[in-house]
Formats: sequence, structure tokens, C-alpha cells
Amino acid sequence: MTQDDFLEVMGKSNTKVDELLEKGSQEEAVGVLGDLAKKSPDRKEPWVRIAKIYFDAGNYAQAIVASEEVLQRDATDRSAKSIRAVAGLRVATQSLGDLRNDVELKGNARSDAASLAKVMRETLGEDVLVPPSELEARKKREAAAAATHAKPRVKKKEIPAVVSAPPPAAASSGNPFGSLK
Repeated sequence: MTQDDFLEVMGKSNTKVDELLEKGSQEEAVGVLGDLAKKSPDRKEPWVRIAKIYFDAGNYAQAIVASEEVLQRDATDRSAKSIRAVAGLRVATQSLGDLRNDVELKGNARSDAASLAKVMRETLGEDVLVPPSELEARKKREAAAAATHAKPRVKKKEIPAVVSAPPPAAASSGNPFGSLK
């Protein structure tokens, strides 16, 4: 499909998608764009529109997937990066809220953190969240970084106090330079 042909088909598809969205037929609108994406697999435009539709509908997981499709075709697309980032943050916020509302996570911060760590370990199938080797390596890196940023302490040398004679009294003649003679 040539560039001009694609732009013409995309324009018609956008009109159809707008009509379907006005009727509340989101799935059909995405289907129209999906068909166009199949016909022109190297084009990002249908995927950009799909990502926006899903994002506007609050379907953040699908918005992220569609954004990834865009970024596979154009790694510099700011719209896709923005949708992916904001949708990811909203999914994370929702997930943290769900965990926070979990009946097991009611109590003080320490017990909440312990319960959350337990849930995460079970979910990941790991006995520990940070393996000891990684923990040791991180401690060594932090210690090395702290050592390079620390300023060496230099002892101040004691300087003997200089005792000076009191200034000579001015000559009685009122000449301040009289004592210099």
C-alpha cells in the first residue's frame, strides 16, 4: 500500500472510528483500526489511535500494549511513550491501592511492609526479595561511593600566637610619625 493510499484509508477509518466511538462501540472502533494495522503492519498510526482509545476508556493495560506496538515501529514516538508511562503509573497506583485496602495490610507501617513483602515473595515465588549476593554487591557499591565522596580530614597545624609589642605612643608634639624617627 502506498503512502497516499494508506493516508486515504486511514482518513476513512478515522471517520468510521469516530462514529463508532460516539455510539459507544469501542470494541468495533478498535476492530476497524486493528484491521487497518493488519493491512499495513509497518505503520504506527492505527496503533497510536488504539492506544488513545484504550487510555481514554481507562483500559490502561491494553493502552500499554498498544503503545508498545507503536514504539516497535517508532521508538521516538512521544505520544506512545507518554501513554505508556501514565498508564503504567495508573496501573501501579491502582495496584498499590488494592494492596493497601487488603485486610492483611491493616496496622502499623512495619507490619504492613512485612505483609506486603510476604505477598510479593509468594507472587514472585522467591524466598527473599533481594538475594544476598545482590545485597552484598549493593552494600559494596554504596560503601565505595561513600568513600569517594568523603573528604579526607586534615589536621590543622597549631600556629603559635604572635605576640607583638604595643604600638609606641605618639609623640607629644601631636605628630603621629614622630616615633618613627
